Amino acid sequence: MMTRRTSLVMGLAAAGVATARAVRAAPGDPMVRTTAGPVIGLKEDGITVFRGLRYGAPTRRFQTPERPRSWTSPIRAVEYGAASPQRGTEPNQSEDCLFLNVWTPGLDAGRRAVMVYIHGGGYSGGSGSSPLYDGKRLARRGDVVAVTLNHRLNLFGYAYLARLAPGLEDTGNLGQLDLILALEWIRDNIAAFGGDPDRVMLFGQSGGGAKIATLMATPRAKGLFHSAATMSGQQVTAQGPINGTLRSVAWLKTLGLTPDRAHEVMDMPVERLLEATATQDPILGFGGLSYAPTLDFRTLSRHPFYPDAAPQGLSIPMIIGNTREETLGFMGDDPANSGLTWETLPARLTPGVMRIDITPEPIIAAYRRMHPDWSPDEVLIAATTAGRSWRGAVIEAEERAKTGAPAWVYQLDFPGTMASGRRGAFHTADIPLVFDNVEAEGSRTRGPGAQQVSDMISDAFIALARSGDPNHPGLPRWGPYELPRRQTMLFDVQPRMADDPRGEQRQFFAAIPYIQPGT
Repeated sequence: MMTRRTSLVMGLAAAGVATARAVRAAPGDPMVRTTAGPVIGLKEDGITVFRGLRYGAPTRRFQTPERPRSWTSPIRAVEYGAASPQRGTEPNQSEDCLFLNVWTPGLDAGRRAVMVYIHGGGYSGGSGSSPLYDGKRLARRGDVVAVTLNHRLNLFGYAYLARLAPGLEDTGNLGQLDLILALEWIRDNIAAFGGDPDRVMLFGQSGGGAKIATLMATPRAKGLFHSAATMSGQQVTAQGPINGTLRSVAWLKTLGLTPDRAHEVMDMPVERLLEATATQDPILGFGGLSYAPTLDFRTLSRHPFYPDAAPQGLSIPMIIGNTREETLGFMGDDPANSGLTWETLPARLTPGVMRIDITPEPIIAAYRRMHPDWSPDEVLIAATTAGRSWRGAVIEAEERAKTGAPAWVYQLDFPGTMASGRRGAFHTADIPLVFDNVEAEGSRTRGPGAQQVSDMISDAFIALARSGDPNHPGLPRWGPYELPRRQTMLFDVQPRMADDPRGEQRQFFAAIPYIQPGT
């Protein structure tokens, strides 16, 4: 026999709230009534925190996301929700993963700017639950509302199956549709958390920045955010539908399926589906399957920054940033990339590393001419950064500059420390600086000067969120990126503006056509 309590618990589970246990609010408990139902948070260090807030119903595999079912009794939102299924060590994974987290200075009608972080990990991994993304210090520092979130990744969010099975027409962009649903939730609910739905800023690192660039070209995302900052994350071109289909066919083959049996993936175990993504990418010719948003002419009908900057995004004030030694984060701890000589360097500058169509010899000759004092190790990191990671940022900044749209460009020069002890401004080094979390678990950007740099860069992001302009009294005047000057803020203990930093490297690689790696 079903009791009232059993019915309530089952109803909450069906509604997909972060926990299926209804509770009573104690005196002093922070409680908010969202459009789906009441939620109870907690206080941490003077900041009100809600974790595991559901913005979408439990997902149906390869189907568009839906809003959660409503509930009436308060539920406690104090634990992070599940991350999307993925390979690797990310804890607490589930296909039921549409959760977000909120840090706010207060539940008053403060109309504070809202800073929404989209995590990195390419399109395949990560979550919004890392200690590096804890929003308490950012919320307190800027009197802003900070938000992080989870969404579907890898095959669950980006496998393109529309040409292989009926009923899967929106695959290829489901992860992006999840993000749009989260932004709609923020639009409808954030005022109750003390935020201003008309001042929503997106910021994201690596894959997070790439997702933001894509949203700036996505009609369904129009009006849902009002400023943006990308940190080492670009999306110049999207994946084409033919390449997306070829990747899915390769994935199906690894699963032992022919294309006409694609519908069978609907019922296969998550672990088996993920394991098959390790198959070699048929387009790149190396590595596991690459995922990215798809130019499907349903959700996405043009490339984000090809042949120009998408007009939809031109009215959105934007920061575009990178770190000076990006690829040190991928290659710096690999023993094969240390102690190189001029004789062994060419073998390391492979197509899989450079990701553009060029042989090693002209690269090495150019760098020995530009920087005769550099070692082979320094050339490896500089060339792979300039030819692969940095180029998308340059293209995006140039395309915005051609239109006169606001774009402020930065380069992080302040070094972090790799696990091996090697130092440099590597990929991810700016995350703890932007979040004002230099002492957080996992931060490798700390020590003398780190907090000083963090003060400057986090205040710039806060200023963009609040006013649409990153300038503040702690920085030299940060002018927008214009051609031909290419003004760039160099973030270090002593920040400075520079025109066209690394200009010789930019000019050298501009001779080689650029297609977004993986698309």
